[in-house]
Amino acid sequence: MDRTSAQYDIEKKSLIAAYVLWFFLGYVGAHRFYLGRPISGFIMLALSTVTLMLTLVSFGVLGFLWAIVGLWWLVDALLVPGMAAGSNSRIADRVFSRR
Repeated sequence: MDRTSAQYDIEKKSLIAAYVLWFFLGYVGAHRFYLGRPISGFIMLALSTVTLMLTLVSFGVLGFLWAIVGLWWLVDALLVPGMAAGSNSRIADRVFSRR
């Protein structure tokens, strides 16, 4: 195995790890940060934080905001494989273009 292939293997993202992050921490965008999508990860984190803060302040559940977070979380279950493939493709382009 040559050096660039080894470098790619070190840096590539695991689909299993992405799904574990999605399942346990997906509502705060952890899987998006892992897959190299920090802007949408931050937006998801901010939306979850604002929703939690508003829920705590109002002492009630803000159903529509929780629905948005939950729907985004569910849709991401279908998007994770494509995000992982895209991330790995960008890593491969960067690593293999160094030759």
